[in-house]
Amino acid sequence: SSLLAFSLMAANMMGFPLDESDDDEEFSGESGWIPWFCGLKGHELFAEVDEEYARDNFNLYGLRQRFQFYDNALEMILSSAPDDEELADDAFLEVYRDAAQLYGIIHSRYIISPRGLQVMRDKFVKGTFGTCPRALCDNQHVLPIGFSEELQTAMVKIFCPKCEQVYSPKSKYKDLDGAFFGTSFPQMFLTTYPSLMPLDPPRPFVPRVFGFKLHKQHSLIQKKLEEEQGPSRGGAAGSAAAAPRSAGSLPLEEDPATF
Repeated sequence: SSLLAFSLMAANMMGFPLDESDDDEEFSGESGWIPWFCGLKGHELFAEVDEEYARDNFNLYGLRQRFQFYDNALEMILSSAPDDEELADDAFLEVYRDAAQLYGIIHSRYIISPRGLQVMRDKFVKGTFGTCPRALCDNQHVLPIGFSEELQTAMVKIFCPKCEQVYSPKSKYKDLDGAFFGTSFPQMFLTTYPSLMPLDPPRPFVPRVFGFKLHKQHSLIQKKLEEEQGPSRGGAAGSAAAAPRSAGSLPLEEDPATF
């Protein structure tokens, strides 16, 4: 259908992972633009921004000068899903480019608002964002994060609240701009919902040779646990629980691991 053809054309234009959906109902055009956009394959990390939020000029401050087709793009975001006639219009695709990026920036602001945090909490609890690729984190749910607030600077990453490391996401998300999520979201999220912070420290990897532990060989996580527990308890770091951790500063060194 023309809707599927449009999704592939948009992917070529913008680098977005708008692949064909397994469910043609996603492209039925019977809903608003926002749920249509968030329903595209590879856009599962997005929350559906409330239209009232996107209409409030206070939430749009400073965005007009960043987009060539700002007015048309905002109108598109607040309209219905595209129909066949619109998708045949080349001018539509020009505006769509700005609309997708404008929505992404509005989204980065929305998800740190009270309502947006609630929406993202539901996604986190369900595991929509995925799990930590580190085996010893025991499938800890992760959160999306960006390395920059500026568009086209870095792609989205995922942050694990347990090992407090940043990883590359699944391949279907690799082309989502990190600015669509911002650099502050995980901190704001975990500060708002401290009960979702993992209670147990991450399990360190224990290197062995033929079943025997290597003498004085400690992983970075083991050393961190020993530092948190102090010198008097350092020797028991492997078995004792670490002191409760806060959602303070998050490390933003990218780990090369992917999943």
